Amino acid sequence: MFHKSRTLALTGIIAQVTEWRMHETGTEACAGGCRGDSRRGGGRRWAKTLATWGMGVVGAGVVLAGVRAVAFRGPYRPPAPLPSEPIIDLHCHAAGLGAGGSGCFVADRLRSNWRFKPFLAAYDVTEAELEREGDGLLIRRLAEGVAASKSVRAAVVLAMDGVMNDRGELDREQTEMYVPNEFVARETARCTNLWFGASIHPGRRDALERLDWAAAHGAVLVKWIPSIMRFDPAEERWVPFYERLVFHGLPLLTHTGDERAFTGAVDAYGDPERLELALRLGVTVIAAHAAAQGENAGEPNLARLRRLMARHPNLYADISALTQVNRMGQLGAALEAGECAGRLVYGTDYPLIHTPLMSPWFFLMRLRVAECARLAAIANPWDQDVGLKQALGVSPDVFQRAGELLARRRLRPNGVRDPMKPYCLSGPSLPRLANVESSKAGGGGTAGTQLDLLTPYSTSRGL
Repeated sequence: MFHKSRTLALTGIIAQVTEWRMHETGTEACAGGCRGDSRRGGGRRWAKTLATWGMGVVGAGVVLAGVRAVAFRGPYRPPAPLPSEPIIDLHCHAAGLGAGGSGCFVADRLRSNWRFKPFLAAYDVTEAELEREGDGLLIRRLAEGVAASKSVRAAVVLAMDGVMNDRGELDREQTEMYVPNEFVARETARCTNLWFGASIHPGRRDALERLDWAAAHGAVLVKWIPSIMRFDPAEERWVPFYERLVFHGLPLLTHTGDERAFTGAVDAYGDPERLELALRLGVTVIAAHAAAQGENAGEPNLARLRRLMARHPNLYADISALTQVNRMGQLGAALEAGECAGRLVYGTDYPLIHTPLMSPWFFLMRLRVAECARLAAIANPWDQDVGLKQALGVSPDVFQRAGELLARRRLRPNGVRDPMKPYCLSGPSLPRLANVESSKAGGGGTAGTQLDLLTPYSTSRGL
């Protein structure tokens, strides 16, 4: 309510200043034209326009300062020093166009959508660069950004499975973005500061075999967006998949709450209560974005998540994306929820932290102007994100919990434990991606994939 009223107040100020300026300009234009003295009238119009804008800016500043003086609340929680342990970003996205034989693709409806170009630009790459150097460039840029960070030492890079048809094969027509496990496994194995996050639709006809393959090839978790992948996590037929997750000790990072990054979503599948089955079976579940957006059955999703947390100690929630301008107040709600204490996990939802959706200046009612300016001057997006969340009161345990949850999965295929060495590897020992999936459009069946890391995932199945 507070953020909504503040936004409306500021919008009203801007609207009033704009309306005043238009009224004055229109009046003077008529007067100048009637007098026939275009030079004198034009000069007067410009002078009055500038004066109007100047008074409007000053007036808006005075009003904003007054509102801020009355409404300033300070951080959600008292800030504390960062932990001495390395910070792991649990939630970073990969993408690709299929360049370099990656097997990735983006549907035309998403590629032509206004969301796509800012999304790609946030990785500091262009479509031309990807076509020339391959989709692996995008992950290398991500590794460079993490390596330059003073706060974050490693990041989990997420694959993205798609929609399945009735035969348990990839439905390319319904899938908006596809990032194969084989591609992410290969590229993250090149970089000691990146970890492999697998994505496997439980409705694949070979879902269990793919899960075994991912675990053998260094996956540290499995990522779902059920509202985009179009399946209900509560269905009993996923029990074998959940049991296999428990067997491998792989956490499930799954989107909760409404989904707005794609052109279409079934938001009912983001209801936290649909995770009850997985939790009862012992899966470690991490609710992405803390279910902080939207509602189901007339109840806020966060309230439904809190009720689940009270019943299941194996349920966690990440705080990725909760400082975006379209999510104002959601970080505070998660921090202030008693059931979430000791259960929150640090993540960014990169590349969205590197877009105009996120800025310290959005928190002028929580942070001092000097603090906002200091944070805004931080160039590295991970350092800025950590600094902002720390300033808002995210506690040290939240920043180090990802490392604790992933501790059982830290041994990488190349034998490197913990991201403390130079971030990229090179040489003939690198894994080789073979028999890459065809990028041809059409139903379900294309060539299988194989990644020569530990043992090949030998399959003649479709995508």
